[in-house]
Amino acid sequence: QLQLVQSGGGLVQPGGSLKLSCAASGFTLDDYAIGWFRQAPGKEREGVSCTSSSGGWSNYVDSVKGRFTISRDNAKNTVYLQMNSLKPEDAAIYYCAARQKLCSNHAYRFDAWGQGTQVTVSS
Repeated sequence: QLQLVQSGGGLVQPGGSLKLSCAASGFTLDDYAIGWFRQAPGKEREGVSCTSSSGGWSNYVDSVKGRFTISRDNAKNTVYLQMNSLKPEDAAIYYCAARQKLCSNHAYRFDAWGQGTQVTVSS
């Protein structure tokens, strides 16, 4: 059974940083692309970033380019999202998700989801 366990998140001031982790349980990440999505109250779930199974390709939504970095450590079976220069509009529940091989911008194409973690950006 594919399980993703998230950690990190919390409250940070504007301009601050947070690092989210997404650890796989019951499977190895080597064959899976991992995406990070977020959902703010009253808004649709949005794709934030994705890394291919090899880690050789990644993408970012325009609003986070240059501020967020996705990385993966397959030896630790974990994917990370480093978030710097956080803005109030980054506040949301963040989810990681897995699908085989290739990234997708569409949430419904992902097979397994983490439990979600709250990111709050406020002074």
